[in-house]
Amino acid sequence: LDADVIFIGIFTFAAVRGYQIARYLKKRSRAVIVMGGLHASMNYKEAVRYCDYVLIGEGDETILTFLRALKNKKPMDFPGIAYRWNGKIVYTGYPCPPKNIETIPDRNLVYRYQKMAGHSTIWPQVHASRGCPHNCDYCALVRHFGHKVRTRSPENVVEDIRRSIEFFDKKHFRLTKGLWITDDNFFADREWAKAVLNEIIDSKIRYRFNVQARYEVGFDDEMLDLLKKAGFFELDMGIEFLDDQSFQTYHKKSTRDEIIKSIRNIQKHGLSVRGLFILGSDDQQKGVGDQLAEFVIENHIQGVLIQSMYFVPGTPVYKTHRKSLLHKNWALYNGNVVHHPKNMTAYELQLEHIRASKKIYSVKRLIHALIHEDYIHKVLFFGEFFWHMSVRSDLRKQLPYLKEASRKRQKRIRT
Repeated sequence: LDADVIFIGIFTFAAVRGYQIARYLKKRSRAVIVMGGLHASMNYKEAVRYCDYVLIGEGDETILTFLRALKNKKPMDFPGIAYRWNGKIVYTGYPCPPKNIETIPDRNLVYRYQKMAGHSTIWPQVHASRGCPHNCDYCALVRHFGHKVRTRSPENVVEDIRRSIEFFDKKHFRLTKGLWITDDNFFADREWAKAVLNEIIDSKIRYRFNVQARYEVGFDDEMLDLLKKAGFFELDMGIEFLDDQSFQTYHKKSTRDEIIKSIRNIQKHGLSVRGLFILGSDDQQKGVGDQLAEFVIENHIQGVLIQSMYFVPGTPVYKTHRKSLLHKNWALYNGNVVHHPKNMTAYELQLEHIRASKKIYSVKRLIHALIHEDYIHKVLFFGEFFWHMSVRSDLRKQLPYLKEASRKRQKRIRT
């Protein structure tokens, strides 16, 4: 491959594939191989075995310092890098957060990006802020981006939105046109969020948007009115659990009753809610899958993403549950059960996940959605129906392994 430097970014579930690509390139290219991203940053001792360097943290500014040092053959002694030297790993620590996050990505620079963008189900994405003031035990992003909320100017965000829409919609048919604002906590800085929404309104962009949100935004009528006026149709709410004890255990500042009230007020303002859930907390019991499905149906939640407890190296939940992990095959950290939960077996938890998905995305509910929902939710539910069918198929493939792992653990406990 004709390249001087090749960068590979990885999340935990994609780490194995990333390592395979890095190893393949090392054998066939003289390029310097650099890995980065969330998983590589928090698990650099592992990642550095497959590449020449690991860039730690956000990388916006570190990458330029690194390239200059590499070009001029200068020492790699700046914060934000890890590499091997004389059989040892050199780690210079996490860098300071980038001072300037106003940059707008030029997607034309990415090879064949336009072809990928033409896929009828892919939505453009914009990341408008970084950081979160909360401290949920399972969240890796707060360890990566920090607690301090850093924002782009409203004008910069809207210009990015405008360019993204133009790039994705140009010459391509799309079943649904929408844009996802991917911030982990878009509403952490309330005044800034209002300014962004007003800027979207003033720009007269006519588009569908959705955004991730904590439940508190459901009590902010002014914000909900602005969201609706700006073209937002849905909030992806990190509900996570259904019981108050789990919220306390994992330092998620929520309660079940408050979440229900929030959902109802959001819906009252003409916005739908998509629920993000976690199965496998130490406080959940058998039957949690049925409870989750009933909660979703009773509260008219439009769609769900169900995740078995996610253990990213470097998070508090990874440290406290390390001994209960089944394996470190990162490719299976994609929704599959990867630990022995406290109040049921790993096999039973996987079945709870399958049961919840099957009830929420039943044929009966699909028919109801196709008859009664508006166009956007018809299309979304139809697509998610088949996506969840595929997910359940993948989850079932792991059942024999989980059943045997659970049997062996139960045997050890008895003896």
